[in-house]
Amino acid sequence: MQKKILIIITGSIASYKALYLIRMLKEKKFLINVIMTKSAKKFVTPLSVSSLSESKVYDDLFDLTDETEMGHIKLAKMHDLILVMPASCHFIAKISNGFADDLASTVLLASKTKVLIAPAMNINMFNNKITQKNIKYLESLDYSFILGNEGKLACGDYGLGRMAEPEDVLNFINIQFSKTKPLEGIKALVTAGPTHEPIDPVRFISNKSSGIQGYLLAEELILNGAEVSLISGPTNLEIPSNLSNFIRVETAEEMLKACLQKIPKDLFISVAAVTDWKVKANKHKIKKSPSVPKLKLLNNPDILKSISSHKDRPRLVIGFAAETKNLEENAMKKIKQKKCDIIIANNVSKTKNVFGSPMNEVNVMNHKGTFLKIKKMNKKKLAKKIIKEVILPSFN
Repeated sequence: MQKKILIIITGSIASYKALYLIRMLKEKKFLINVIMTKSAKKFVTPLSVSSLSESKVYDDLFDLTDETEMGHIKLAKMHDLILVMPASCHFIAKISNGFADDLASTVLLASKTKVLIAPAMNINMFNNKITQKNIKYLESLDYSFILGNEGKLACGDYGLGRMAEPEDVLNFINIQFSKTKPLEGIKALVTAGPTHEPIDPVRFISNKSSGIQGYLLAEELILNGAEVSLISGPTNLEIPSNLSNFIRVETAEEMLKACLQKIPKDLFISVAAVTDWKVKANKHKIKKSPSVPKLKLLNNPDILKSISSHKDRPRLVIGFAAETKNLEENAMKKIKQKKCDIIIANNVSKTKNVFGSPMNEVNVMNHKGTFLKIKKMNKKKLAKKIIKEVILPSFN
């Protein structure tokens, strides 16, 4: 049976992106109806929307013809999903306060259907406490927000507020309609990327981790129904769609603090390559001189061990081990020292070319030794395989 989606387009420079999504949804055989607000019609034409959706565009609460053919109550009841894309700051404020002064807001107020919202606005408007309060209130009513990545906005500013790309919205819709979500209800926390330990304001100690594998694992967990929080060190990667929480950190201490604040009941995957040592950072840049400065290395906190030993320890704790020799021997030592359940070990020597590469191969180990060897493959496929053969069996 075809799924029916009602798309509400509000006034925004991002309104044109809704047209791309409508085309993609039609290609996937969804039935589409569209409501356009008065301001939306200043950015895209009803004719364009109607042509792509292959249906009439609704825009007037008091249109007698529309009410006879398809009343606002019927529009509110007949769909499997309602998507507001883009959702302006003004429209979010309206619906969070229960206004019903046009067709779009009236339909939402009359509907019991699941609602997805893709905001689009200036970064300062998005970060405003009033907007954030409105978003949190709607989330408490089971509205779901699809946030875009940080990026350049139409006004020239850079940051959050830019609308999610149509591909990401389509992915979220597919998740909503997925019949099999084996990890539904599972709360997971993933760490990814390196950490930077400052020496002075311009220099730091770090490692070559790209964060790719951790981000891909977070994405696959979401696709399988888990509620995922991602804590990331400095990377240039796009933030995965549909995360429950995303926290960006710089240092190991910041990452540990964030992990302890978000410690999940079910699953912790420590993919991040946490820098083992730190130094006491100088407040000012250390000037070059004939004498070499002496840096005293101090141990960083052990995040994996801290979570494994925590009184609220998750049901399953998985760590990653990057080794250049004696892979299984060193990984077995780590699994005992860290008190985790599983270690996923990979060889990061120069001949393997793992850091920053799209490829990886790993040994998956528990306290008895290696129970799964995954040959070299694309990191996305590897993430899928880890979910399927390591994580799913642990929760079934």
